[in-house]
Amino acid sequence: MSENIEVKIAPHSKEAEMMVLGCMLTSINGLNIAADQLDDTDFYFSEHKIIFQALKRAYKEEKPADVHLICEELKRVDKLKSVGGALYITTLAQFAGTSAFIEEYVDLVKSKSILRKMIHASQTVEKKALEEPSDVNQALDEAQNLFFVISQTTNATSGKLLQDIFSGVKSESGESFIKALEERQQRYQTRGPEDPGITGVATHFTDVDKMLNGFNPSNLMILAARPAMGKTALAVNFAENICFKNRLPVGIFSLEMSAEQLVHRIVCSQAEVESDKIKTGSLNGLEFQRIVAAVHNMQEHVMVIDDQPGLKITDLRARARRMKEVYGIQFLVIDYLQLITGSGSFKAMENRQNEISEISRLLKNLARELNIPILCLSQLSRKVEERQGHRPMMSDLRESGSIEQDADVVMFLLRREYYDPHDKPGQAELIIGKNRHGAVGSINLTYRKEIAQFANYTPLKYQGAPANEEAFAAFS
Repeated sequence: MSENIEVKIAPHSKEAEMMVLGCMLTSINGLNIAADQLDDTDFYFSEHKIIFQALKRAYKEEKPADVHLICEELKRVDKLKSVGGALYITTLAQFAGTSAFIEEYVDLVKSKSILRKMIHASQTVEKKALEEPSDVNQALDEAQNLFFVISQTTNATSGKLLQDIFSGVKSESGESFIKALEERQQRYQTRGPEDPGITGVATHFTDVDKMLNGFNPSNLMILAARPAMGKTALAVNFAENICFKNRLPVGIFSLEMSAEQLVHRIVCSQAEVESDKIKTGSLNGLEFQRIVAAVHNMQEHVMVIDDQPGLKITDLRARARRMKEVYGIQFLVIDYLQLITGSGSFKAMENRQNEISEISRLLKNLARELNIPILCLSQLSRKVEERQGHRPMMSDLRESGSIEQDADVVMFLLRREYYDPHDKPGQAELIIGKNRHGAVGSINLTYRKEIAQFANYTPLKYQGAPANEEAFAAFS
């Protein structure tokens, strides 16, 4: 048979790779742009990978990178012959011509690299699917994760060198540690009285922000309490402040309440109108205007509510990734942990403790993957009810000890009036039981039950003794 068989090879552009390397050899600007945006894994040809590695070393060490110096460097590591000798390096430098379009060539090399990664991920997914795994949902989650990682253009590396993080080459901010520290120091010295001076996402609960330094990216935070203690209300208040005051997109997974019920709560809190009045419609003119103003204001912000009940952890992770990609969420609330079912890798009916362990571990991984703070609500066991004072402890976290291991922050909510209506009515205590990156302790909050709103607590100032002495003068 004389038919031509077309052999398909992975997408690549030799000319673009040569142009990028040539620009790096002949221009400081080209060197900076390409070394910053590309990795050696983005190059298809092995000789180009080796040359790029030498150029990137020069970039990191702030050394000049011309033809002769790179030839010497390759000779030193005994790689000059394998890349085609000094002649090929000279050819690359002549090939460059101009570095005016270096960004376009870098994008072309990057896009071909992404296509190759997609092909590799597809082959991995195909291989997994052909094996017919027992847990299809878990296989789907792993497949989505492969493509999510590519979409975030995160290059898989064999760890990060300390000097790379300090120099800024591999740091999340992209700038050197000392420079970032100088900027923070400058901001601290110039900040006004209104600036809370925190590095995380501000919750606008003053004492919470001070103790936790705001909600920090990639942190898994657990807020635990007994039923009807107000944990959903507090979590929603955090979400409201972050969304409406910080103007950041927020996502909420509400496995317990419908989106309508959650929106009702948010409207009550934002308009400061009692829940019953909104339900029955018994509003006066001023209250109606407050609700209209609150609704108009909220429509300008991005808050995504997913109220699908009985989600599997694999589905939740896939939906959260979608939220991050589409809406760019910066904070996620999950209400609540015990309503999530496992991926099915553990037999749920046999061992719920293992299932909760898996869920908490995957939630922590999700927080790191999306690089956002995640607040997950959790129930407490009945041991709290039997204890004197009803003060929650870490051991009360229901169904698993792994929750306290995986979480960066564990908070407990206690309203004493829940047990005794005359014990500190209208006041709540937020107990920070674990804080991986700072202090632990208690924070007082004010609670307005009729509008499901927590607020900063301001203690009443004691006026002193003179009035007291006058009042009791008759008894002395």
